[in-house]
Amino acid sequence: MKIRILGAGLAGLSAAINLAKAGFEVDVFEKTKYVAGRFHGDIQGLENWSEKKDVLDDLMGMNLKINFDCEPFSKITVTDGLRRKKNFSHKKPLFYLTRRGNVPGSLDLGIKNQALELGVDIHFKEIINENQVDIVATGPIKENIFAIGKGITFKTDMDNTATVIFNDMAAYKGYAYLLVTKGNGCLCTVLFDNFSSINANLAKSKEIFSNMYNFEIQNPKKCGGVGCFTKKIQYTKGKTLLVGEAAGLQDLLWGYGMRYAITSGFLAAQSIINDDDYDQMIKTRFEDKLNAGIVNRYLWEKASRNNYSLIYNHTKWIIKNTYWISNYNILHRIIYPFALQNLEKKLN
Repeated sequence: MKIRILGAGLAGLSAAINLAKAGFEVDVFEKTKYVAGRFHGDIQGLENWSEKKDVLDDLMGMNLKINFDCEPFSKITVTDGLRRKKNFSHKKPLFYLTRRGNVPGSLDLGIKNQALELGVDIHFKEIINENQVDIVATGPIKENIFAIGKGITFKTDMDNTATVIFNDMAAYKGYAYLLVTKGNGCLCTVLFDNFSSINANLAKSKEIFSNMYNFEIQNPKKCGGVGCFTKKIQYTKGKTLLVGEAAGLQDLLWGYGMRYAITSGFLAAQSIINDDDYDQMIKTRFEDKLNAGIVNRYLWEKASRNNYSLIYNHTKWIIKNTYWISNYNILHRIIYPFALQNLEKKLN
C-alpha cells in the first residue's frame, strides 16, 4: 500500500519513517528544494520538561535514531536586562539544543537521512493537492499569528550558554534568548504582541547580551519565524490526517512544537498501521496540553507587569515545577474559562 504525505518537516518525516518501517511505500511531497527551508541553521531546544520521559528516549521509542547534534542543557541564566541576573539548574536536562535547516548535524537532515535509508521517496519542489494525500504536514496555519521571532545565527568562540531575557523592551510579552552550542550561536527576540516593535526589540536584546558577555559574532545570518494559533483545531479532513503545526499543535506559552510535531507524525502512522482512530488518539495525547498552554499564556501576561518582577522572583519555582505547569492540572481547570474568553477577545 502506498501512502502520500504533504510536507517534509519533522511531523511528515516522522510519519514516513514509521510507515516505511511497517512495510508501506511512502511518497513525501515538499514544496521547497530541501528540508526545513524556513530555517537557516537556527538553534532551537527540544523541550524536555513537558513529559517525565526524556525526549531522546521518547524519540527512540518512536523509531527515530539520534543521528543529529543535540547538546543537553540543565542550566539556564535568566535576567531582566537591567540589574538582576540569576543562574538556575535542573536535576535533568531542561532541553537539548539542536540546529534546524539544511546544515550539517541538524535535526532535519538527520531525520531526512533516516527516511531515505528506509526507502521513503521525497519529491522536492513538488506539491500535490491536499485531497490527494493521506497526511498533511505543511507547517503553520496562517490564521492568527500569536508570536513572531527575529534574530541571527552565527559562529562564535563563546562557551556554551543558554540565557533568557524577560523585558518588554527586549521582547514584548515574550522573551529574548542567546543560545550557544559547540561554536554555533543564535540570538533572537520573540514577541507575543506589538509586532511592529520587532526591530527595536531585537536591537535592545543585542545591546543587553553584548553588555552581559564579551563574545564575537562571525558570519551572521538572519533567522526567525512565526507562531500561529487557530480556534478551529482540526486533526482530520475526511480521511486525511493533519499533523504538527498543520493540526494546530503548538504551545501557546512559549511557542515550542518540535516534540509535538514528531509525536503527532508517529501517532498518524500508528493510526494507519493499526487502523485506529487518529482523531481520538491526538485529542487524548494533546488536548489537555494545548489547554494548559492557553492558561499559562494568560497567567504569564497577568504576571508580567512591573517588568516581570513576579515571574523573576519565582523563576526557581517555575523551573522546578516545569512538568506540573505544562500539564493540565486543577489550577488550569479553574482558570481555563477566563483564559479562553480573554484569548477569544484578542483574536476577534
